[in-house]
Amino acid sequence: MTLLRQSMAYCVTIAALLMVSCSTIEDPVAKAIRKVTPYRVEVVQGNFVSKEQVQALRPGMGRNQVKEILGTPLIASVFHADRWDYAFTIVRKGTQPQQRQLSVYFKDDLYVRYESDDLPSESEFAERIAVPEDRKVVPRLEATPAELDKFRQNKPAPLTATPKSAVSAADKSYPPLETP
Repeated sequence: MTLLRQSMAYCVTIAALLMVSCSTIEDPVAKAIRKVTPYRVEVVQGNFVSKEQVQALRPGMGRNQVKEILGTPLIASVFHADRWDYAFTIVRKGTQPQQRQLSVYFKDDLYVRYESDDLPSESEFAERIAVPEDRKVVPRLEATPAELDKFRQNKPAPLTATPKSAVSAADKSYPPLETP
């Protein structure tokens, strides 16, 4: 019986050593597969509502007027007939996921008020989705006078155009509209 236990312990030890040794071998195919990242689909759900759109709302507007400004609500519940809900979510590779929620309240089919998260302006929203998080350095968007002079020196000579008065009617020939 002790011989059987010793042989089982010996087999378990060998199996454990084999497992550990296999995990340390670097497989080039597995290494290449880990470096390849799959394409991540940009997920946009709902209606984006900007700060400017909400500022355009005025108490007393009808439902159609609100719909023209904000778009069709994502949720118009039968149980909350006097409330429209707008939700927006965007998940984009390289940028922070964004979620916004807006509720618009009506009384007698006229706009009364709204409740929302902090809504960005259109330019703030465009900036947030356009700049990847991994880009830390903002490029310089202006040229120094020396750089402008260098550009002007390499600029080709302007093309000379023939004035319209120099082009005669005889120089213009057009194909016939109908075949004879």
